[in-house]
Amino acid sequence: MALTTEEKKLIIDKHSQAKGDTGSPEIQVAILSKELEKLQGHLNENKHDSPAKRGLLSKIAKRRRLLRYLQSHNVERYTAIIKDLGLKK
Repeated sequence: MALTTEEKKLIIDKHSQAKGDTGSPEIQVAILSKELEKLQGHLNENKHDSPAKRGLLSKIAKRRRLLRYLQSHNVERYTAIIKDLGLKK
């Protein structure tokens, strides 16, 4: 269920703000979104996997906190990442 190194590298290359940027909120949100997609697929097949449900909820909460931080500090970057990932406002 974890992302491969290649998947993370593609996400980092697409959402980095500058060369060498690996931890900006946009990158973190994009990585969490990809992990959430994988977890949702796993949970569709394994409905009774309680630890995976808990992990899913914690990742959703972390992504929500990162988006709230980004919205309060830089609205342009917030709207860009929301639009790029296809998330609801």
